Formats: sequence, C-alpha cells, structure tokens
Amino acid sequence: MSAGPSARSGVLFGHRPFLLYFCARGGSEFSYQIAAVAVGWQVYALTSSAFDLGMVGLAQFVPTALLTFAAGHVADRYDRKRVVQICQIAEALTAAFLAWGSFAGWLTVPEIFAAVAVFGAAIAFESPAAAALLPGVAPEGMLQKATAIATGSFQVAMISGPALGGLAYAVAPGVPYTVMAVFWLLAGLLNGAIRLDRPVAAKEPPTFAALFAGVGFVRRNPAILGTISLDLFAVLLGGATALLPIYARDILQTGPWGLGVLRGAPAVGALLMTVVLARYTIRRRVGLRMFQAVIVFGLATAVFALSRSLFLSVLALAVLGAADTVSMVIRISLVQLATPDAMRGRVGAVNFLFVNASYQLGEFESGITAALLGAMPAALLGGLGTIAVALLWMKLFPALRKVERLE
Repeated sequence: MSAGPSARSGVLFGHRPFLLYFCARGGSEFSYQIAAVAVGWQVYALTSSAFDLGMVGLAQFVPTALLTFAAGHVADRYDRKRVVQICQIAEALTAAFLAWGSFAGWLTVPEIFAAVAVFGAAIAFESPAAAALLPGVAPEGMLQKATAIATGSFQVAMISGPALGGLAYAVAPGVPYTVMAVFWLLAGLLNGAIRLDRPVAAKEPPTFAALFAGVGFVRRNPAILGTISLDLFAVLLGGATALLPIYARDILQTGPWGLGVLRGAPAVGALLMTVVLARYTIRRRVGLRMFQAVIVFGLATAVFALSRSLFLSVLALAVLGAADTVSMVIRISLVQLATPDAMRGRVGAVNFLFVNASYQLGEFESGITAALLGAMPAALLGGLGTIAVALLWMKLFPALRKVERLE
C-alpha cells in the first residue's frame, strides 16, 4: 500500500536539504512581504503621492529587468545555493540600512527608492537560482510534492508577513526593517548549510547565445509564450495592490494594521485555493480554466475598486488571490513539464521577468493612473482591462485555450 499525503510530507521534512531550503525560502518571502507594507506605507506617509507609490514598483523593476537574463545564466552555471545565499545577505544589509535611517530619522524617499532597487537586483538573481535549486534538494520522485509544499510556504509568508509588517510599522517605521534584516540573515545562513544530493554541473560556456537561450525556448513554445504573456498583461492592468495604502488610509479609513490585512487577503485566498488544488487537481480543459481564472481575477479587482467596506474589500482581494493561484499553478506546471534541467535557470529567469514585470510595472501603471484619475477609477479600469486581455488572448492563442491536460 502506498504512503498517504501526510507520510510523504513527513519524508520531505525529514530530508535535511529540503527542510533547510523550505525554511530559508519561507523566511526570505516573509521579509519581502513585510517590505511591501513598510515601504509602501512609509513612502505614502512621507509624500501622500500616488505617483511616488507607483515609482516604488518601477524602482524595483528596472534593475530586475536589466539583470534577469544574466541571472538565469548564473543560476545554470554556478552553485545555486551560494547565489541565493549572497542575495539574501545583500538584502539583509539593505534592510538594516533602512532600519538605521528610519530609527535615526534621516531616511529620505530617494534613499528608499535606492534600497528598493537593490532589492530588485537581488531578487533578479535569487528567484531563478532558488527555483532551479529545488530539484536538487527534493528526494528522488518527490519534486511535485516538494513544489506544492514550497508554494504553500510562500502563501503562509504572504499572509503573515503583511499583517506583521503593518503591526510592526505601527510601533515604529524602523521595526519592520529590523525584522526583515534578521529573517534574511537567517535565510542566508540556512542556505549555506544545504548539502545537495544531486548538484547540477555547469555545461555551457557564458556565450551570448547561451545567455538568451531561455528566450528562444519560450518563443518556440506558443502555449508557454501565451501563458506567461497573459499573466504579464493581465496583472499589469490589474495591479491594484499598489493603491492599497490609499485605500487603507483615505477610502476605507484604517491604519497600518488595515493595510496589513488588505495585503494579506490575496494570500489567504491563494492558500485556500492551493489546498483545494492539491486535493482536486485540474484534469481537463486546463487552458480554458486558466482564462476563466484570469477573468475572475479582473472581476474581483473591479469589485475591490468600487468597495467602501473593509469586509467586502478583503473578500474581493481573497477571491483575486484564489483566481491568481489557479493561473499560476497552470503556468508553472506547463513550464516545468517542458523545460530540461540544464535550462531551468534561464527559462525560470524569463518566466520570472514576465511575472515580476506584471506586478512591478502594474504598480507603476496603477500609481500613474491613480495620480491622473483617482484611485477608484484606476483600479476599476485595471480590472476591466484584465478581462479584455483574457478575451483577446483566447483569440490570439487558440492552442493555449485548447490545452486539455497537464501531461
């Protein structure tokens, strides 16, 4: 008789390399989620400007976009755990700088933008290297289970991080940055302790063609190209999360704690949907299901845009997070099934660029639109635009719409 889900999970957590990886990734994501609340609230408190909120996303996106392809090649050529470890230590030092400036009272908005740019550069290298590291820390034959559990840890961090970040900021602006520095430092130490069962040896020299091999791979696969580009444009238009400080303070009349609750709401929905998908997998018409999930994402964004109730806003954001998880599971599964191990870093970098661009440029777009039209019209137009993109992509990528199974 085969082992049940709890027994298989026990095997994973009893496997030291995976346990260290799991704790390190969870701690790193926890810090990022705290940063999303602390930086957004502090910038808005200093400037009261929707435009400056949008600039936070742009400041993080630019270094990420410039470094992503080099980062993917680094992940395929060098020791992935060391790459991740160096990034996390750099992030810890940057968070310590923000804490110091906040406690001392000399931190300015340009300095915050500079710190956010460092975060963007670090995550450009950390994300593809960490994603490519997972197959090396998972026991043989348990990669799918390990991926599901690792994804669950992200959702837990996305729930707890914003809530703690809001509470910590209410104590003092420097407190959340101090917590971030501690968790990133611990994550770096845990990554350094990992001993891989199956380290991946570098095979390709650092040529220009090898650097952009991931782009060619994605372009030659229309279903993958359609999947990740749909995510890019849908979330680009529906990136209302950049406006959460405005909604929390000016529309819903709450404080930093309310911002933390709003930030965590999508992760609650995402975590619940992760549990559902782990039990009831999508077996048929997966391409159509992905488009339907994006449409629901757009509708939930529109409801959030019009809401003046904290309860309804939290509910809409939870539905938004659940719908985004369905789309994400299908996208990740398609990419994993089609990518050889030797290219995981570079293809993961392309996927990361699309996903990261959708969130960070989406924040920039939302901030600019809110500065011109107001927060509510900006969020509403974003939700309706997301629905329009999903309908257009169904016409542009019929092969993706007709994908039947993830096999």
